[in-house]
Amino acid sequence: MAFSIRLTDEERLLAESYAKLHSLSLGEVFKRALFEKIQEEYDITVAEDAYAEYINSGKKSRPIGDLWKELDL
Repeated sequence: MAFSIRLTDEERLLAESYAKLHSLSLGEVFKRALFEKIQEEYDITVAEDAYAEYINSGKKSRPIGDLWKELDL
């Protein structure tokens, strides 16, 4: 699939400079940026869901020192 993006001259120069700095094509730069953003948002959503599940479970955290004592470390 192909698509086009409209950039200002300043945005284009910045993107081209970044691509050149990393020896990548503009297409690869935008593709990587897109999928990194998708992955970040996915990770945040998973973390928020896991935290909400933890809070709703009623479990409480405890100091790591307590675990070390329990394990004789």
